Amino acid sequence: MSPGASAPGRRGAQRANAVGMLKRIAAALLALGLAGAAPAQEPAAVPATGTLQAAFTPGDPADRMIIEAIGRARREVLVQAYTFTHRKIASALIRAQQRGVTVRVVADAQQAANVPNSILPALTRGGVEVFLDAAHEAAHNKVMVIDAPGPDAAVITGSYNFTYSAQSRNAENLLLIRGNHALARAYREDWLRHREHATPFAHP
Repeated sequence: MSPGASAPGRRGAQRANAVGMLKRIAAALLALGLAGAAPAQEPAAVPATGTLQAAFTPGDPADRMIIEAIGRARREVLVQAYTFTHRKIASALIRAQQRGVTVRVVADAQQAANVPNSILPALTRGGVEVFLDAAHEAAHNKVMVIDAPGPDAAVITGSYNFTYSAQSRNAENLLLIRGNHALARAYREDWLRHREHATPFAHP
């Protein structure tokens, strides 16, 4: 614009530049998939069926609830773990694998690398398939899905890490849901989604 341009002319040029910049930003966001996306779908509701058992630590034997549930598994146990150091829970998973139950674990990759007493190497030595999820800031799920779907399906969830600290020192909660087929199927499908981008764990 020439030095002699009028104030209205300058304002018009500034508006045009701003509009052009906004259009370029919108185009860039659209190219990155950050604009124009459909709104997120509401999570599906499932019937409130089955039985619920809750544990609160320290105090309640949450680890014993988990071990007993694993002991009742007949076909499959799928685990999502953030920190996993509880040897008795790991031993229950290995025993299940040895009696013919398919046991597979998806664990947080950073915790697997940084926690020196992680039980993941012992699980793999016991024949359990272990995968590491590094696709998120934290793979923070603490879940077990047992024999889903089916009449004996069970879901274990809550804040409870599979650690001795969660059992004896931390304020944690654990929820065991039995007999809710739709819920167990939803948790199993979520496990499978994370398994797709996880990589096999290779211990030294």
